[in-house]
Amino acid sequence: MAGSVVTLTESNWNEEVVNSDKPVLVDFWAPWCGPCRIIAPIIEELAEEFEGQIKVGKLNTDENPNIAMQYGIRAIPTVILFKNGEVVDTRIGVQPKEALKQMVMAHV
Repeated sequence: MAGSVVTLTESNWNEEVVNSDKPVLVDFWAPWCGPCRIIAPIIEELAEEFEGQIKVGKLNTDENPNIAMQYGIRAIPTVILFKNGEVVDTRIGVQPKEALKQMVMAHV
């Protein structure tokens, strides 16, 4: 599969997101979250469409609560776009693919 989605954890967060030389789209999710399962295929499609331009990752909020707290994640799914380690855009809840695509295109 082209455009792979990186599994993010507290141990690789700085390397993969904060210090990334590309914008990073992060899907904050949990296995029990129904809406998270709805948005998952959209996240994978965006990883393929923007391969080489951005990095796409998923962070399980149950397994990595410190990062979820650090970014004030109160509802999932939450999708945050990071650029140069900083939050540049956030979407909460299930979003149409076009909305997420526009969010990415505004920063690449």
